[in-house]
Amino acid sequence: MAQGHITPFLALAGLLSSRHPNLAVTLVNTPYNIQTLTKSRAGAAIPSSIRLRSLPFSPEEHGLPPTADNTAELPFFQIVTLFEASKSLRSAFEQIISDISEQDGRPPRYIVSDIFLTWTIDTARRFGSFHSIFVTGSAYGTVVFSSMWKHLPHRRADCGDLFPLPDFPDVLIHRSQIPKHQLLADDASPWTVFFREQISRFSETDALLINTVEEVERTGLQMMRQMLPCSIWPIGPLLSSVFPSISSGGGEQIIQWLDSQPPASVLYISFGSQNTITASQMMELATGLEASGVRFVWVIRPPVGSDVKSEFKAEWLPEKFEERMQEQGRSLLVHGWAPQMEILSHPATGAFLSHCGWNSVLESLNRGVPMLAWPLTADQFFNANMLEKELGVCVEVGRGNMENSMADRVAVERMVKEVMCGGEIGGEMRRRVEEVRELMKAAWMEGLGSSLRAKDRALVLSLAVAPLHSADAATLVPSALDQSTMRKHRTAVGFLVIRVVWRVSSSSYFVQQGGWALWRVLVLTAIPFSIPSCG
Repeated sequence: MAQGHITPFLALAGLLSSRHPNLAVTLVNTPYNIQTLTKSRAGAAIPSSIRLRSLPFSPEEHGLPPTADNTAELPFFQIVTLFEASKSLRSAFEQIISDISEQDGRPPRYIVSDIFLTWTIDTARRFGSFHSIFVTGSAYGTVVFSSMWKHLPHRRADCGDLFPLPDFPDVLIHRSQIPKHQLLADDASPWTVFFREQISRFSETDALLINTVEEVERTGLQMMRQMLPCSIWPIGPLLSSVFPSISSGGGEQIIQWLDSQPPASVLYISFGSQNTITASQMMELATGLEASGVRFVWVIRPPVGSDVKSEFKAEWLPEKFEERMQEQGRSLLVHGWAPQMEILSHPATGAFLSHCGWNSVLESLNRGVPMLAWPLTADQFFNANMLEKELGVCVEVGRGNMENSMADRVAVERMVKEVMCGGEIGGEMRRRVEEVRELMKAAWMEGLGSSLRAKDRALVLSLAVAPLHSADAATLVPSALDQSTMRKHRTAVGFLVIRVVWRVSSSSYFVQQGGWALWRVLVLTAIPFSIPSCG
């Protein structure tokens, strides 16, 4: 389980708790993550109205280290073992749902799960709950990622370096956009078996929630609706600040330094909470940055092949690089954690060199900050492609972190200057990212926003299978209860009543409970297991 999946679930829980106080929200997770969330609650980051429940989980029983209920504690090759181990949570989760049913006199109304916890569909059916998958990635990236694992098209004998995506032949994939574990995978690979098992069940969920915006990702959402028969509701951007902020220590120095820099003059560089680049790439990036003369804040970790928690070695950078940056006072190297949301919100920040994990993308777009892409794994390659080719808010400066993944100091210098120093491409990117920022703001505009209405309609649809009076639904989410919406969903609702199925997906569980006259309880059970791409 990773922060990259937990964060949007917490944002969803917080949103529902604040906008619908008559609903009770419960977040269910494994012990390590619940401990982290409990500490965050002590700092008032998580509302007290959100209930936290811990699922028993023993990593050692699955051949994993004792602290391995979070992907941050695992070497990459063991992540698929953790995915498989997630299936062992089923009985404990069903016991929690049973306890809730006994306590409240009826089963939860709504279960929302992670995209790779599709066994929760069976749990929802057993208890008569509505189910949704919550996709914490982009629509486009999720569709391409799923199609690639479903077909493994790069393994065909006639496949060159550039080939069409089987389900969407207009989409071209380059071999360099495929991470090593997928390049080596065949039909019997544990990765392939697990992902195909999950992908095959996507269509069984009642409704799919996705952390994106209708007006921003039209192409990706169109592809997703073509691929899946269920209702698809874009409810983003869902951003959360429940994890450590400046007050947690270490961030004050960075913000104080940014305060002393000119507007839009600083390039922020981060490859996410779980990703890093090779030593040779690190050398090329540092050399290109220094040659560009641009100010930067670089969140830097030991390279691929090293313990990311180990002490950083000067030999991984050009000789005396960090000392020169400190002496010149134009750049900061941060070893460890940095307050990303605060950095992206700062007026001195002019662009973001990112791995293009979807959370980071949403945070950057939401702050109107253009990006330089250096995707490293999974859907990050496809996010970067969509951001550059469709939205025009990004330019790719590097790709991958495998042994044969190259980085070019000259290209780094050129593209950094183009984006940061008034180049034509950079100017157009800034104009486009402001347009996207406004679209994202409008998505949550009261009464009109597409994400607000999608959230309300999904909530009404999930509750409509219960024997509740329509007046109660109108009290909860009146913006969703127009006649056209109810006419549209009447047949589907009847079908769901017969099947007593509530479907959920993505990174958590979301269980709603109610009464005859009041929308009393909404339990959001979240068990976010992360693919190694998110961040």
